[in-house]
Amino acid sequence: MSTPRWFTDTKEGHSEWYIERFRSMAREGADLAGEGRLVDAMVGRGARILDAGCGPGRIGGYLHSVGHDVVGVDVDPKLIAAAEADHPGPRWIVQDLAEMDLAAHGEAEPFDAIVCAGNVLVFVAEGTEVSVLENFRRHLAPGGFAIVGFHVDRGLSPEALDAFAAEAGLRTDIRLATWDVKPWHDGADFAVTVLRPTAG
Repeated sequence: MSTPRWFTDTKEGHSEWYIERFRSMAREGADLAGEGRLVDAMVGRGARILDAGCGPGRIGGYLHSVGHDVVGVDVDPKLIAAAEADHPGPRWIVQDLAEMDLAAHGEAEPFDAIVCAGNVLVFVAEGTEVSVLENFRRHLAPGGFAIVGFHVDRGLSPEALDAFAAEAGLRTDIRLATWDVKPWHDGADFAVTVLRPTAG
């Protein structure tokens, strides 16, 4: 396995800090479901949704709470343990997105949507971006989509995402500047991109 940058580019104790950060924000009443609300608006009721790079489970937990069938995947077992503790209901799986084979974990049914938020693609192992996106395509149901969000100053540009996606058999359908549907513009510091499988 190529080591994800989540492990190599973050300091010791980062996972614990990340978990506590979101637990603290939740206690304070912060809105942590913005990404989930957008995905919920894009799918039918009771959709099957993959939270790819789910972290401690805030997005997948929300989507489960509004009635969707959710599976969450993250490479970090500490984050998965936090998701299991804080958001019971979805199935949480420790796996590298670059090697993702959910059928091997009893999750053979494809997904109507894949959400990949929180700069996840920035933290995968360098050189595995196409493999990650190929796995997204392979796990999508017909008519399904993947939605990916990241800060554009973290080493991955929207243009690079488009190129990786094309190589993986995905096309860019929509690009936004925020999860609350503000339009994309060249000066935006964040990109939210909807990817769909290319025809054929």
